Amino acid sequence: MSERTSRSTSSNGLPPLIIVNPKSAAGATRDKWSAIAADLRTHFGPFNVAFTKGPGDGMELAKRACEAGRRFIIACGGDGTINEIANGILQSGTGTDTELGIFPSGTGGDFRRTIGLPTTPRDIARALRDGETRSIDVGRVTFVDHNGEQASRYFLNVTSFGLAASIIERVKGATSLDWLPLDTVRGRASFALSTLQEVVGMDSTNVLVKIDDKPEKQLATINFCIANARYFGGGMMIAPDAKLADGFLDVVNVGDINTAKIILNSYTLYRGTHTDLAEVKSVRAKRIEARSADGSEIHIEVDGELPGRLPAVYEVVPGALRLRVPKRT
Repeated sequence: MSERTSRSTSSNGLPPLIIVNPKSAAGATRDKWSAIAADLRTHFGPFNVAFTKGPGDGMELAKRACEAGRRFIIACGGDGTINEIANGILQSGTGTDTELGIFPSGTGGDFRRTIGLPTTPRDIARALRDGETRSIDVGRVTFVDHNGEQASRYFLNVTSFGLAASIIERVKGATSLDWLPLDTVRGRASFALSTLQEVVGMDSTNVLVKIDDKPEKQLATINFCIANARYFGGGMMIAPDAKLADGFLDVVNVGDINTAKIILNSYTLYRGTHTDLAEVKSVRAKRIEARSADGSEIHIEVDGELPGRLPAVYEVVPGALRLRVPKRT
């Protein structure tokens, strides 16, 4: 048996399963799927495919596939789709047995940037075929969902509250940039435009935060991020020092900063140099607790989705997931 077959096919003979979100990239994934599938067959090999139909489908499809013995599952969609499929794998209890692959097809592509995936379908297919397996950390957040119940969710990339959650809500409803020709350009431009719209007239939020075993402190925040990976928001390097397998989450707090300074320094978010600003503080931690200081409702975002609100507890889960990444040269 070849190395490719032995690494990609389960011991029970099941080929890799690709779970596709056809609505990702504003429906472009559905339109391009025939070409994507052809590149995968040519440059990756045989596979099965399942399509999501709505929110939560990726999680359920991945969970059932793991329980049926599938040992290589590939997420085809945006960061939200990747999050759902990773959650399905982790909830099945096979996170250290089932390998996750990423075929990015969304507007943001932030997790792709952290793991160094190429950008063309053929090169991505080859990276999935010839790549290496790494055990990575994941984050787990416990929060209050939209029904007022306690819920938990894993995240691979970044979770935050404050400005980013408001921006993501605006981005998801935006159609003004649909005319742009490239998905990646549209994603970045949409986030930038929504950021500009949200920062005008914004106020900081007061929260109570406890980092590991340190005393709880009150903080003023414009945006509070807990990062497992480096990028969010369509290419913003919010946590430039984050590593996927160091056993820590990177906490980045953008404090009480005025609108003009945010606009003038927005380019630093893409370069990862915003941490040099006096209003930006960062620390590594294994557990973070956060709640509103005045009882107001503060929504959170998790890998670009909006599942609920504070209070929340964020924890790192070291080495919880096997991930196929490009082979290091």
